[in-house]
Amino acid sequence: MKKAIITGITGQDGSYLAELLLRKGYEVHGLIRRASTFNTYRINHLYQDPHKHNVRFFLHYGDLSDASVINKLINQIKPDEVYHLGAQSHVRISFDLPEYTADITGLGTLRILEAIRSSGLPIKFYQASSSEMFGKALEIPQKETTPFNPQSPYACAKVFAFYITKLYREAYGIFACNGILFNHESPRRGENFVTRKITRGVARIKAGLEKKIYLGNLEAQRDWGYAPEYVEAIYLMLQQDKPDDYVIATGETHSVREFLEEAFKVAGLGDYRKYVEIDPRYYRPAEVDYLVGDSSKARKILGWQPKVKFNDLVKIMVEADCRLLEKELNRKL
Repeated sequence: MKKAIITGITGQDGSYLAELLLRKGYEVHGLIRRASTFNTYRINHLYQDPHKHNVRFFLHYGDLSDASVINKLINQIKPDEVYHLGAQSHVRISFDLPEYTADITGLGTLRILEAIRSSGLPIKFYQASSSEMFGKALEIPQKETTPFNPQSPYACAKVFAFYITKLYREAYGIFACNGILFNHESPRRGENFVTRKITRGVARIKAGLEKKIYLGNLEAQRDWGYAPEYVEAIYLMLQQDKPDDYVIATGETHSVREFLEEAFKVAGLGDYRKYVEIDPRYYRPAEVDYLVGDSSKARKILGWQPKVKFNDLVKIMVEADCRLLEKELNRKL
């Protein structure tokens, strides 16, 4: 039985990846931060009765700032694969917490790679790179050879993580891959990310609980895909004969304004402009205006391609948030 460690297992991608690996028969170990409140709601359904046999899902307290914990887990679990998804992953917040972002998102990757190197084990490593590394893009569309031009502390930290992963692959022969994933969304997206902020706001407006959604730059254009499909690409990268870096994207771009229009249309609320106000607090000090990815390499080598279209993605998210809100309201009755 293969063993895998997932950092960031309580996040959107971590939860979908854990489900995928468990379906494939893996023993899955997740790294979670100790907090005063539980934040495991995305993976609670994966828990099994510990008294039953063949339990294959385990959680371990730890932090990406603590190399001793990372080393201990690598040497105790002896995983076949490590999927490094954990990070301070919010771009706007990285301007408020630049040092913390650099430590967790950048140096956290180095700590894991160093633990793998020093263990001497033939562990395959996946690094969650980001389209934000392209920043003010120097080429359209962006592919694996496009130069990085980061526009936030988060993106700068991800660039470091990308290159340190590449260095450990070339210098030490570690099977290490960078997945440069463009924006990917789902009903499990964090509520402080713009897509989920919109779909959750739409659900609350439809239920009569709120009157407005406050947003920043509506003209920013992104390449938006469906997260469960993107974790399949992540898995496929570590199943290849040779490690490499891949862009994962749909090749289509849509603005935040388009996302708004579609979300309000799905909810039957009409013109979004009656419900949306611009709040300058949500503008970034350095804006990234246009990102669109070329995933032809992944399509050719991994055999991966996206299936869920933009309109379907918005519909999935709006309907899920409406159902979730209805359940919450019924519990209160």
